[in-house]
Amino acid sequence: SEMCIRDRFYRLPQNPMLAAGKVGSKRPEKEMLYWTPAEFKRFSQAIEDKPLIYLAFLTLYLSGCREGELLALRPEDIDFNLNVIRIRHSYARIKGEDVIGPPKTRASKRDIVMPSLLREELRDYLSTHPEIAPTDRLFPVTKHALSHEMKRGCELSGVKRIRIHDIRHSHVSALINSGYSPCLLYTSPSPRDISG
Repeated sequence: SEMCIRDRFYRLPQNPMLAAGKVGSKRPEKEMLYWTPAEFKRFSQAIEDKPLIYLAFLTLYLSGCREGELLALRPEDIDFNLNVIRIRHSYARIKGEDVIGPPKTRASKRDIVMPSLLREELRDYLSTHPEIAPTDRLFPVTKHALSHEMKRGCELSGVKRIRIHDIRHSHVSALINSGYSPCLLYTSPSPRDISG
């Protein structure tokens, strides 16, 4: 424990970080919100009228990827033979320009195993849109557009409004409720290397 290490190795009367106070943002932490599977289902049904937007939110929910990672996905990042989505890039809009760069951290470069529903929806979408080249962005929308669609879907479905990032928490919550170990999910918020 922290106390044992502090006393045994450093002989400190207390943790020096307590005197430093909280490091980081001065803003109060927002409550972590998430959707239950039933709430996500209601939300997704409300946005089915826009297939690209429906697929974007389905991908966020079923893969646990970050918003920037989703917006940087290209068809060539999806391997239907190995059943994985390769996260290798992240999207940002900087000074009006689309910028594709590396993901948030080195560990963010990963392969995410696709649930069968997501695999089939992605395959169907790509097969009906042959104009999308392997190196094109699969979701050529902005974060602002996704946020607008999130608001629209919440209003239509009546589900509580959460941040787009909170869909990652919804993903993890759904995995835990499906029997995945919270300890394994702590080190890997996607089921890529996890056996239930």
